[in-house]
Amino acid sequence: MLKRFFIMCSGADANILADSSNGEQNKYAGIGATVFFTALMAFLAASYALYTVFDNYFTAVFFGLVWGLLIFNLDRFIVSTIKKKDSFLDEFLQASPRIILAVIIAVVISKPLELKIFEKEIDQVLLEQKNDLTLANQEQIATQYTPMLEGLDTEIAELKQDISDKETEVNSLYETYIAEAEGRKGTELVGKGPVYKEKREKHDAQLAELVTLKKTNTDKIANLELQKMELALEYEKQVQDSQPIIDNFDGLMARVNALNELPWLPSFFIFLLFLAIETSPIFAKLLSPRGEYDFKIEDVEGEIKTWTAQKADQRKILLATDHTVNDRVYGDIAEEDELYQYKKKIARELMQKQQDAFYKKQTDILQ
Repeated sequence: MLKRFFIMCSGADANILADSSNGEQNKYAGIGATVFFTALMAFLAASYALYTVFDNYFTAVFFGLVWGLLIFNLDRFIVSTIKKKDSFLDEFLQASPRIILAVIIAVVISKPLELKIFEKEIDQVLLEQKNDLTLANQEQIATQYTPMLEGLDTEIAELKQDISDKETEVNSLYETYIAEAEGRKGTELVGKGPVYKEKREKHDAQLAELVTLKKTNTDKIANLELQKMELALEYEKQVQDSQPIIDNFDGLMARVNALNELPWLPSFFIFLLFLAIETSPIFAKLLSPRGEYDFKIEDVEGEIKTWTAQKADQRKILLATDHTVNDRVYGDIAEEDELYQYKKKIARELMQKQQDAFYKKQTDILQ
């Protein structure tokens, strides 16, 4: 039963092979098995590739099955249509489109399986790429907030500098009136005289301004710090919102690109393996000598071709004979006087009716 199934997969005529030797049957069963397992590998590869796209088992299996059946039907058709010829070059030229197609199919089949075989290595490459993307994303988002944060920091620094400058001025005035009281500067008179009082009042006025400035600037600084916190929270929110996109950066194209980052030699050998599997039915038929099945197929096709040619020749002869007979029949009829007199009578009547109709029409016009 399995042998019959593989013979069916090869596209060979089961009725003709049934009367052939076991060796001939085994050859085409082997070709059919290769076609079947190639389609099976195509189904598995397509299912895995589509699963990475749709992330759904049923969808991936359904479309993978459709792709596998397409490859099976295509392989079966092309293998069954390759006919043995007297020249290997003619056979090779006949199979060359199929070989080119085999290269394309081998790439399509092997690539998803390479993704599965090197899955861990690809995950490592994707992790590094995701980390790079995360850092790049953070830097890109930060560029939107950096000018605003720098502006706020500048304002805070200016407010703090105003307080510092005012404190320096107040401290200088304090030192001045203390030095006046101690007689170290100014009038150099010890005691709290009019000059001391004047300098003390100036210091106290500036001190009051410093207290007011501190309160005002502290409130402003607190407000600016709050704005910085809001910007930081907004920055973190944008980073968190964009992070899922980076985390999902593991689709089919991303994995194929990650695979290209790995050494090419293992992938190349896997491709060669599938290319050998895909082209093996073709080269099996090209390299194998003419067998019993080939001669029987050629005999059946030659018989049908001869029979078709005979029918075409018979139709040509029948048509030529019919033309000859018709020429003779109508030639004999043309010589009969009875037919001549009858046609003459009919022509006379027709001309009379035409003349009467013309006369009637002209009379109506004149009236």
